[in-house]
Order: sequence, then C-alpha cells, then structure tokens
Amino acid sequence: MEKTTKKQQWLKPRHKIITNLARAILAPYTRWKYGVDVVPFKESKNRQYLIIMNHQTAFDQFFIGMTFKQPVYYIATEDIFSLGWLSSLLKWAVAPIPIKKQTTDMHAVMTCMRVAKEGGTIALAPEGNRTYDGRTVYINPAIAKLAKKLRLPIAVFRIEGGYGVEPRWSDVQRKGKMKAYVAKVIEPEEYKAMSDDEFYNTICRELYVDEAVADAEFYHKQSAEYMERLVYVCPYCGLAEFESHNDIVECKKCHRQIRYLPTKELQGVNFDFPFKFIANWYDYQKEFINSLDLNIYNDKPMYEDSVKLSEVIVYKNKNVLREDCKISLYGDKIVFDQDTDIQLVLPFSEITALSVLGKNKANIYHDNRVYQLKGNKRFNAIKYVNIYYRFKNISKGEENGKFLGL
Repeated sequence: MEKTTKKQQWLKPRHKIITNLARAILAPYTRWKYGVDVVPFKESKNRQYLIIMNHQTAFDQFFIGMTFKQPVYYIATEDIFSLGWLSSLLKWAVAPIPIKKQTTDMHAVMTCMRVAKEGGTIALAPEGNRTYDGRTVYINPAIAKLAKKLRLPIAVFRIEGGYGVEPRWSDVQRKGKMKAYVAKVIEPEEYKAMSDDEFYNTICRELYVDEAVADAEFYHKQSAEYMERLVYVCPYCGLAEFESHNDIVECKKCHRQIRYLPTKELQGVNFDFPFKFIANWYDYQKEFINSLDLNIYNDKPMYEDSVKLSEVIVYKNKNVLREDCKISLYGDKIVFDQDTDIQLVLPFSEITALSVLGKNKANIYHDNRVYQLKGNKRFNAIKYVNIYYRFKNISKGEENGKFLGL
C-alpha cells in the first residue's frame, strides 16, 4: 500500500525571522521615503486576522508589516510570481498567496483557508487595484463571502495621504504627510449576523478614502509627470494624447496646458480648466467612454502604440515575444503588427479579461494565454481596459453599464 505524502505547512518558522529582519531594516527607510505615520496595532500579538486595506502606494504592504508583529501572508497577483528566480525567492521568504487577477480563482480561496487553518494572518486589498485618482475604487462583492469562509476577525487598515505622496501614475514621491493605521476591527460574531450585502457595504464604507480634496500640500518639481498614464480624453478635443513635463501636462491636439498644484488641484495655464481635481477629470473621462459609439472605430484605430509584447507563463516566468510591437486599438479588437506577416488579431469577443498592472502595464487574457503589454514611460494602459469593458457592457446588453474595469 502506497504511503500518502503529508502536505507541507504553508507557514514556516523562517517567515517570522525574515519578517522581523525586514521590519528592522525597512521601517526607518519607509518612514523617511513616505513621511508616513504608522500607528502600531497593540492588539495584534497572539491573534490572527484577515487584514483588508485600501491601496494607495507601492509600499502599502510594508506599512502593514510595520503595524503588525506577526508574519502576514499577502494575497498577490500572478505578475509577481512570473519573475523567475526573484519569484522563487519571494515564495521562500514570505510565501505570498497567488491569485489570478480579474478572474474567480478558487485555488486562491482554498489557499487562504489553508493559511487561516494553520494560524496565519492574511492581508489583501479588496479593490484589486491601486487607486489612480485618490478615491477607493471598485471592490468585488466576493470579499464578503471570502471573509465569512475564513471566520477571522477583520482588521480594517486605512491608508490616508498616500495618493498625495505617490499617485499611481507618477514615478516620484512628493514631500508630504500620510498615515497608516487599523481603523476598526470587525469581529466574526458581528459580520456573521449580517447578510452578504450588508457586510459588503460595511467593508466598502470602512475602506473608502477620498483624496480629491485640498487638505494638505505635497511637493515635487515633477508633480505632473506621467499623468498621461491616466488621462486620454480632453474636455475640448475628445479622444486625445497628452505629454507631461515637471508640473504641466499638455494636450497634444489643442495644446492647452494644465498645472498640477501641491494641493492636488488642477489649474489651467492662462485659461479656466473645468476640473478641480484629477478625480473630476477621471469621472468625465469615464462618462465620455460610457457614451462612446465604438462602431465608428471598428475599421480605423482609436490609438496606436509601440510596446514590448510578452507571454506570461503564470507562476513561472515571462517570455518576450516581440521587443518592438506596434499595437492598434479598435472599437472591437486589438491588432498587433498590423499589415505584416506576423499580424495577430485579438477580438474583444474572445478576450476573457483585460487588466492594468503596476503603473502602466496591461495583461490580456485570451484562449488560455496571458499576453502582457509594456510600453514606454508615457504608455497609457487604462484606455485599453476601458474600451474593452465598454465593448463587453454593450455586448451583454448593458449599454448603460458604468464599470470600465477599474
């Protein structure tokens, strides 16, 4: 009779050692880099939690590591597991929990249940996306069901001021102040008594942060640079392209210039700009796309870009397919290297998901393959996601649907 191999523990003694070392080394640097006030959570010792956080900066996980004493097992998207030896090192050192973005990943749910059963504390950002405009973005209702399955006390971790210090579309950190802290603990007895909808609404309410307010100042001479990663609709020109330098972003069609102020406000250069904050501009952009007739762009491209095209071998590595690939965005498809011998056409009807990763990369999920687009520093990946979801809404008979993928 064959012996059954015992399943290895997810939690390892080394995780605690590595966590303590990382905290000692990175905490002073993190406080200096972000000007962040991290409030220690005194109740964290000897108790496990499900930590849910709003997502504002690239260092959010380190704020959690500075707040909680125990090792924390973070739910992370597949992109960090596709970096070869570096991914192997991360798995060995801190054992993050992999999840496939923009999909229902039951394997990730089962891994979370395993970690919880072994006594681990789990952390995730229910938004699944880092905010681009300073407001907490769409949260998948599945978070309520996952939390109820895990039956752990929930620590609501709020990050405030992170958008002012480091907007997702920017490459620099501004001088300013931010705060990271546990705002609330929701006990299992509390949420067990709630319906899934009530629980979901509670999570959304407790995590919501709106930084489209002039409540503080954040300084850097390059404060507007790479705003074109976010904006691609001009209130005067419609679909457009932008270019930014220092604290100015300019529409390349009408050449109007907009200044980004330390207060996070927008100011037209020698004219009255209609939007006070990027969030207002972003809302307008989404409204514009949600009323756009895509059919007029089925035969002519809306945008053309040059990118590095790779295939992501999920949880392994990335294979570069084309170093310099021309892509064309239509109202119903994406075409790679059009009118060449290596032309590749991906109709939106065959794509199962399209997502933004990091500052401006895009993943396309098509026929059991994952393609990744990585352009130059000014590449706008959001427009590909928005146009795709506009197409999907229309094809499902939801022409008035508002959700555009972020």
